[in-house]
Amino acid sequence: MSITARDIREQLMASNPEYQRLAQEHSRYDSQIEQLSKSSFHSAEELIQEVELKKLRLRVRDEMERLVARNSQTRSASAG
Repeated sequence: MSITARDIREQLMASNPEYQRLAQEHSRYDSQIEQLSKSSFHSAEELIQEVELKKLRLRVRDEMERLVARNSQTRSASAG
């Protein structure tokens, strides 16, 4: 049976403190972006803040995916 990236994410979420921290950070950025998007009018400062938050959220997501890829490679190496 093949292990999927989703399986690895779930396992990391349950056992890896770094992945858990990144997931919490990602969620926090999501919440902040959602709060900003609820406003019907955005100042230039809010627009800049939203763009910065999206960049930070993407950076965190990339880090999470690197952990998934690293874990996947480790599993492949130990299975083979």
